[in-house]
Amino acid sequence: MQLDLLVEQFRKKDPNAFKTLHDMYADNICGVINTIVKNDGVAQEICQDVFIKIWNNAESYNSSKGRFFTWILNIARNAAIDEIRSKTYKNQKKNLSADYFVGILESREEENMTVDTKGLRKLVKNLKEKCVQIIELLYFRGYTQKDAAEELDIPIGTVKTRNRSCISQLRENMESI
Repeated sequence: MQLDLLVEQFRKKDPNAFKTLHDMYADNICGVINTIVKNDGVAQEICQDVFIKIWNNAESYNSSKGRFFTWILNIARNAAIDEIRSKTYKNQKKNLSADYFVGILESREEENMTVDTKGLRKLVKNLKEKCVQIIELLYFRGYTQKDAAEELDIPIGTVKTRNRSCISQLRENMESI
């Protein structure tokens, strides 16, 4: 079936046309969404929402402005970006467990460590507690600098300065390994 005819049937709310277009494009759309949100489950949910949205707004597609796939892709991309900017998404990232990394810092059993773990431990062993906190929040838990400032109850400028200082210290530690 020609794509133009299929799209026209879709715009007229033909469920068979919807199914055919979904089968044609869903995997690609989900893949693009997943490259943005980096989570298969969330990407699948957004993909479903995108297809519902295009079904409900089919009449807004204008073939003179671009291809049908490009129209869907732009809607999907915007939905994925909206998701990663959402408060829920950011809070999920904050709840990631840093226990593994904290365990590396606190572990005393050298014989149970892998080579990578030993290297990581050497990198962070000489860092001050303030640096460990900043690195954990910003890099392991996904906090923004503003969120880290609120969490630690310090000015954002202090977070930025500590972050730069801590990264410099990590670089020095890397050179000495």
